[in-house]
Amino acid sequence: MWKALLYKEWIKTRWYLLLALSVTLGFAGYALLKLHRAVALTGAGHIWEVMVTRNAVFIDQMQYVPLLAGLALAAVQYLPEVHRKCLKLTLHLPVPALATLGVMLAFGVAVLAVLFGLGIVLLAAGARPLLAPELVGNILHAALPWYLAGVAGYLLGAWTILEPTWKRRILCLLMSVLLLRLFFLAPVSRAYGGFLAVLALLSLCAASLSWLSVVRFMAGRQD
Repeated sequence: MWKALLYKEWIKTRWYLLLALSVTLGFAGYALLKLHRAVALTGAGHIWEVMVTRNAVFIDQMQYVPLLAGLALAAVQYLPEVHRKCLKLTLHLPVPALATLGVMLAFGVAVLAVLFGLGIVLLAAGARPLLAPELVGNILHAALPWYLAGVAGYLLGAWTILEPTWKRRILCLLMSVLLLRLFFLAPVSRAYGGFLAVLALLSLCAASLSWLSVVRFMAGRQD
């Protein structure tokens, strides 16, 4: 049963995941290309100085890409269930509804972790020939909150889409915007420091919100 459910999620999202992989890695590659070009034009010493004195990371153009990727995955994965009114059938499989929802959410988080992990590897591998390890670490520390925002955006998007009433959806949307704002308060290197662990925990805790929407749906709440 679990294999069939995972396969269903894969069928729904496979083409989007290929697109998301191309876009996320494409933006990371473009950021690295700009970094390489800057080093070629001004010299590595100047770039190092700018990164140290001005907290520059040279990857600002990919700031919102992970968030958009997570939100789009939530739409691709859950909007068909709601629009075609087949969510009730999915939740009435011969397994607990909570377990079914957990598998669906775990699938989304897992594929995003793979996508974002590849992006982090690409950033590290592309910057390492040009920069000292500490400066490469600065770039990755700046990017990590953005990737966590992608995971949180996916879970909050699922919460909003699965909510059965429009009034509550608007409330979910407003709360999601406020929560996601936390991930973009300081777009510089090492600004979050030890707070990264809190952001990661907050991202994963957002999974529990979808269960509230599903409970309301199974109780027959509607506009």
